[in-house]
Amino acid sequence: MKTKGAILWGVGEQWSVEEIEVGDPVAGEVTVELAASGLCHSDEHLVTGATPVGFPSLGGHEGAGVVTKVGPGVTGLKEGDHVVTAFIPACGVCPPCSRGQQNLCDLGAHLLGGKAISDGTHRVTAKGQGVSPMCLLGTFSPYITVNQASVVRIEPDIPLEIAALVGCGVTTGWGSATKVADVRPGENVVIMGAGGVGMNAVQGAAAAGAKRVIVIDPVAQKREWAMNMGATHTFASMEEATPAINELTWGRMAEKTIITVGDIQGEDVAAAMSVTGKGGRAVVTGMGNFANVDVKLSLFDLTLMQKDLQGAIFGGLAPRNAIPELLSLYQEGQLKLEELVTTKYKLEDVNQGYQDMKDGKNIRGMIVYTDADR
Repeated sequence: MKTKGAILWGVGEQWSVEEIEVGDPVAGEVTVELAASGLCHSDEHLVTGATPVGFPSLGGHEGAGVVTKVGPGVTGLKEGDHVVTAFIPACGVCPPCSRGQQNLCDLGAHLLGGKAISDGTHRVTAKGQGVSPMCLLGTFSPYITVNQASVVRIEPDIPLEIAALVGCGVTTGWGSATKVADVRPGENVVIMGAGGVGMNAVQGAAAAGAKRVIVIDPVAQKREWAMNMGATHTFASMEEATPAINELTWGRMAEKTIITVGDIQGEDVAAAMSVTGKGGRAVVTGMGNFANVDVKLSLFDLTLMQKDLQGAIFGGLAPRNAIPELLSLYQEGQLKLEELVTTKYKLEDVNQGYQDMKDGKNIRGMIVYTDADR
C-alpha cells in the first residue's frame, strides 16, 4: 500500500515526510495500522550518525496499533488484535530467549540491517529504493509490516496512544531500575538524565522502594517533572549533586546509579562511578556514538571499592512479559503514562518534535496519526 513516512536520506539531514510503499506481510509477518509513535532520542542518533544505519531510513520504533493483515504461519495474532511494537524482537526459542533474556534475542542481529527478518528483502520502498526501517519497525509511518516477533499483543481497552510508550522508553527506564540496577528498599539511587527513559527509571526506583531517588538534569522543567514522578531530590549538575549526595548518605554515596542521558560520553561513566558507593552498581542505559570507545574510569576505585559497571538494553526485561505487565500497572494507577506525553504532533511536524526534545521541552513527544496521514 502507498502511505506516508518520515524518511532520513543521510547523516545531518532532516526527516522528510513523503510517499512510501509498505509491502504486504509474507510468512511470519503482520501489517499494523498505527495509532501513534513516540519520538525517542535513539532516532536522533540516526540523524547525527551516532548509530550506523543504511539510507534511506524510515524512523520510529515506539508504536502501537491494530493488526490489519496476517501473513502465513503467524501464531498468536489475528486481524483486529491490538499490539505494541517492541524495538527488540523476541522469537522465544533462541538461546537467549530460552534463558529468559528476550531482550537479547538473536534476531536483534538484524535490527540495523534494514531488511525483513522473514526473507531478507525490503518491506518498505521510497522513490524506487529499498528503505531501512529503524529497528525493523519504522513507526514514523501510519502502517508497518513487521515480523511477528516484533509486536506484542495487548488488551483492547488500553488507549493505543498511551500503550505506544511501553515499546521502548518506559520499559527501558523502568527495567534499568527494577531489573538491571536491582534497586532494593531503602537504597539511595542516582539517575543521570530525566528524559523519556530517565523519567521511568525514576518511577521504577520509587516503586522498588528506594529511600532517595536523586535526579541530575540541567533542565529546570525536567527536574520539576521528576519530582512528580517519584524523585526526592534534584540537581542541575554533578558538581552540585556530589557534595549533597555525600551529606545525605553520611559519606556512603549511592547504592545504585543509572545513566540515562540522551547522548552518553565517556566522562559520564566516571561521574556515575564517583557517586556510587563501595559495592554499588552503575548502570549504563544511555546510548552514545557507536565509534566512541573512550571511557573515563578509575580502575583503582573500581577494584578497591568492588563496584559494578553494568550495561542495559530494554531494561533487561522480556518484551512479551514486561509490556503487558507495565500496562496492567498503568491500569491500576501504579504507573504514570499520560503524564509522560508532553506534546502531541502531526507526522509533518516530526522535525519540530525533535527540536523540542533537544531544547528540553518534552519528556516524550508523540506523533498521533489521523486519517490525513493514511
